Amino acid sequence: MTRLRDSTSNRWVREFGLIDLTRFVTLLSFIVLIAPQRAGALECSTTEFAGKRFTVCRVDVSKDHLELFHRDETGQPFKRFDRLAAWLESRQRKLLFAMNAGMYHADLSTVGLFVADGRQITPLNTASGEGNFFLKPNGVFALTASGARVMESPEYARSRERVILATQSGPLLLRGGTVHPAFHADSTSRLVRNAVGVPSPDTVIFVVSDVPVTFYEFATFFRDQLHCPDALFLDGTVSSLYSSQLKRNDFRMDLGPIIAVTQ
Repeated sequence: MTRLRDSTSNRWVREFGLIDLTRFVTLLSFIVLIAPQRAGALECSTTEFAGKRFTVCRVDVSKDHLELFHRDETGQPFKRFDRLAAWLESRQRKLLFAMNAGMYHADLSTVGLFVADGRQITPLNTASGEGNFFLKPNGVFALTASGARVMESPEYARSRERVILATQSGPLLLRGGTVHPAFHADSTSRLVRNAVGVPSPDTVIFVVSDVPVTFYEFATFFRDQLHCPDALFLDGTVSSLYSSQLKRNDFRMDLGPIIAVTQ
């Protein structure tokens, strides 16, 4: 009989025994199963543009679980990120990212459209009025069956797509790469602001300015740095961010609607 060469597998059997090798393979399989898995593609970082600092969070809606929150099962607004985080934790879930998601009244009720889990809570607001929300064109950020979109409010009203979540705010920063006509490069009105842009149906970019900026500066950051053709202003002054990655948990005042990535 021809003797087999001293292969790697033969050495394993001779040195450790067949039973030990079997245990090793079993242990290795177990380690692979329990190894931490990356929770999607969410990524937050800070960057500078034209001398201003911004925090940018990119969400891949094909991998990350994006949700809208406002009130708990008792009807009470969450108001703060840490309260939402605790509520999720009690349900064996984790808050990874959150941001205020649109304008709200003094009682924390939403000014415009609010759709969560496919259910419309507040209808589209097409009225005229004073303030940023009513600076036309205003718009809607929506996650539909075909992906994420930022669109003008009348366009949303005509859409027949199945909506998973949606929030309305205003004004639009960008539409088709064009800056809102009311914004001017020489403006001196600067506030901390936050907004959402959509460069593709699978990608959503949430931004909060870490220093006061004008509308024009904010819009051009989305256009020229982030390459988003469409972007929607969410709010100013109250603008807040939660990021487990950055270990950041802002609190400026009680919030109304909150958009979040959960695990």
